[in-house]
Amino acid sequence: MKYQIQHVTRYEYAEPVSLCHSLAHLKPLQTRTQRCLACSVRVDPWPAVSREHEDFFGNRVSYFSIQQAHKVLEVTAVSEVEIDAQLPLEPDRTPPWENVAQRLYDKGDGLMTDARIFSLPSAQIPLEPTATAYAAVSFTRDRPLLEATLEFMSRIFNEFEYDPTSTTVATPVAEVMAQRRGVCQDFAHIAIAGLRGLGLPARYVSGYLETLPPPGQQKLQGSDASHAWFSVLLPDFGWVDFDPTNDQMPAEQHITTAIGRDFQDVTPVRGIFYGGGDHRLSVAVDVNRVPEAPDEPA
Repeated sequence: MKYQIQHVTRYEYAEPVSLCHSLAHLKPLQTRTQRCLACSVRVDPWPAVSREHEDFFGNRVSYFSIQQAHKVLEVTAVSEVEIDAQLPLEPDRTPPWENVAQRLYDKGDGLMTDARIFSLPSAQIPLEPTATAYAAVSFTRDRPLLEATLEFMSRIFNEFEYDPTSTTVATPVAEVMAQRRGVCQDFAHIAIAGLRGLGLPARYVSGYLETLPPPGQQKLQGSDASHAWFSVLLPDFGWVDFDPTNDQMPAEQHITTAIGRDFQDVTPVRGIFYGGGDHRLSVAVDVNRVPEAPDEPA
């Protein structure tokens, strides 16, 4: 499956900004099931300095600095991505979750020891006893890792309410646990907090999800949005993704841009600016399938 993604971030300031420095996580990752065929990031006004680097987690990070006065900043990323179908896993045949936690400390197992950082608390996901206790209901003794995680994901989907007005990017995990409502970022943070509390490696995934209009209706431009989910490390296989907002294991409709310990590691656009006063932020995302070329006649 091929997709073209356009992500437009626009800041409008009440007063001129004299200088800004920004980082953007907008270029899709290369993974075993995802290939980024093309990607460009355009900044208006034109930056005085711009460059790209790979961060600690392997994400593609764009840095830019605008050194002229401006009242509007617009960052547009256009990407083309190809997603391969994944082979189905048998959750009940995966190892017991306790064994996975123990393997993090096997010094001869490079994949697992490298993942240990994802079992530790982070800035936005501290160890939260209520989240750990919530996860423990699904992670009973010797239960297969993916079987337990699937049930845990479904419980979040069924027992938490999706409410875009209830939280901000800074809402603590404890508060989301208490009010049982939030958005995709919150649900990913809840899941990761619970898993890390049990000693399991879990990471935050930022990206996009293709949304399809009702039958017979046209898709509205800008109706898609950034999305977030989480992944768990399965020994001898790799990272496996789970989307608690939609109660599904991501497949061909999920596109990954960045991974990290929590939202702070993968913020789509963030930075500092001087001046500006009050500002307004708007984001528009379009995820469109690229039609497959018809087979040529023999």
